[in-house]
Amino acid sequence: MYPGAKNLITDVSGLKVGNAQDAALKSGVTVLTADAPFTAGVSVMGGAPGTRETDLLAPDKTVQQVNALVLSGGSAFGLAAADGVSDALRAAGKGFAVGPHIVPIVPAAIVFDLASGGDTAWDANPYPALGRAACEAASADFNIGTTGAGTGATTVNLKGGLGSASLTLPSGHTVGALVVVNALGAATVDDSPHFHAAPCEIDGEFGGLGPKITHNAAKTPVTKLTPGTATTIAIVATDAALNKSQCTRMATAAQDGMARALWPSHTPMDGDLVFGVATDAKPLDDEFVDTLNIGHAAAICLTRAIARGVYEAQKAPGDTLPTWHEKFGG
Repeated sequence: MYPGAKNLITDVSGLKVGNAQDAALKSGVTVLTADAPFTAGVSVMGGAPGTRETDLLAPDKTVQQVNALVLSGGSAFGLAAADGVSDALRAAGKGFAVGPHIVPIVPAAIVFDLASGGDTAWDANPYPALGRAACEAASADFNIGTTGAGTGATTVNLKGGLGSASLTLPSGHTVGALVVVNALGAATVDDSPHFHAAPCEIDGEFGGLGPKITHNAAKTPVTKLTPGTATTIAIVATDAALNKSQCTRMATAAQDGMARALWPSHTPMDGDLVFGVATDAKPLDDEFVDTLNIGHAAAICLTRAIARGVYEAQKAPGDTLPTWHEKFGG
């Protein structure tokens, strides 16, 4: 397996990602969409999720494909970002046909970044406008780090951010991940610059430092220890032809990538969630072998994307935590 040309989730052909953020608010929205509807599932393993329309992703529900997925800051206020995305998609004539009506299908998940140092004393919820702007900015090329829904993200000791990574499999399928890293725990080992994700790193994409040689894995983890202030939300995607059940299984497998990259993960105070997406462009040659490898690749991509999101974070006025580069140089 090797990274795609961009090392982004948009190496899965047909997918587009858009970001919008407000510097004063220190928050933003990230939207994944495509020219055509796509199949999606979801896996929720955190104890404090914030979501919209995720029930319809269950394999037994009627609607089989969605038009966009939204990752947003703003805690519960950020769920309104999907309103702006729905407005943009409806204006473009995209959605589920119900008689003469077009209803965009836009599941969403949020992180809590209200304590990131931004100005949250708004009179009107800013997230619908940010959602529409992110949707309208969607492209195959996008930035990672302190942008979109990663603008106000933090870990316990460093700024978090928006991360992405991809892999091309021997079968010819492509897998990618997109993640907002706002974890209760840490992406780095103890007080070192080494990432928990280091064993999965490719071509020095987050510093090339390798694993920390000595590490007490039995040590009680350091966390934010404040309910409601954490969550890592992600999307993993492939160009393989998967149904909703298989997308859900891919998302579940990708949760292992989160556990490899963030210590601890899936806590009662995190809302850890992974959407699984398939564009259905390439058939499976061997259902069992291909879905196994796609799930494994999704986990590896998510591990790498998490580290990249922290590594690429940029300094901004009013930050409450340093970036990886501020703290460790390089």
